[in-house]
Amino acid sequence: MAMEEISDESVHLMVTSPPYFNAPFDYKGVFKDYGQYLGVLRKVAREIFRILQNGRIAVLNIDDMLIAGEKFPIVADATKIFQEAGFRYRDRIIWKKPEGYLRISRRSGVILQNPYPMYFYPDNLLESIIIFQKGKFNYRSISKEIRRDSKIDIKEFSDNKWYMTLWEMNNVMPGSPLEKDIAAFPEEIPYRAIKLFSYKGETILDPFLGSGTTMKVARALDRNSIGIEIKKPLIPIIKKKLGFSGQQKLDNNQDVFEIIIRKKGKYGPIG
Repeated sequence: MAMEEISDESVHLMVTSPPYFNAPFDYKGVFKDYGQYLGVLRKVAREIFRILQNGRIAVLNIDDMLIAGEKFPIVADATKIFQEAGFRYRDRIIWKKPEGYLRISRRSGVILQNPYPMYFYPDNLLESIIIFQKGKFNYRSISKEIRRDSKIDIKEFSDNKWYMTLWEMNNVMPGSPLEKDIAAFPEEIPYRAIKLFSYKGETILDPFLGSGTTMKVARALDRNSIGIEIKKPLIPIIKKKLGFSGQQKLDNNQDVFEIIIRKKGKYGPIG
């Protein structure tokens, strides 16, 4: 997936949640096979490496997927793909959803009907947030004023246990009016990533924009943002989330948001 509209080393942080591989609640059947899905991730990883500034971070909310009884090792494959693109694998955070909420099915119920060995299928309440870095960050490149304005609230950091590799966060509930037919991630994920890995006035990219959550949070945190999406009907939802209408690009006092709408064919086959 080319991002020719975006210049080399012009983005300061990438935060995204790619489509679940052929999940019935997200992009069902959009990829002809798992190889094509990985091909898309491979193209995206290469482009993100190109457009990210040196030393900067890419955050990927992604998880293994169960389709028709087959489990796909997406986290492992995505990690290797980003490493091959040139990134350093920095960290993995586990997102724990509230107990009792299941997005796909209550698989564990099988053993209740058949309480014997080999009938165990656990319910999944976890997703992965994998973090990559391009090169080494130059801390001296940020002015004292910007550092001061972007200072992290240590009380918030401590109270909400951001320092752990297990983040307990509520998911977006099905039926949310702006998330219909979209497997959106919660605002808390881009919120933490943007606060922890970017400075005010910098540019945040989400190459799988969906309903616009990343751009909404970026705007609230005084960052600029770029979003890429293939579903044209989502434009009104994205704009509603951002709180503006009219032109897709809004430029006002360093308040810049650009929505790039791709044709579905732009995902394309492996290449």
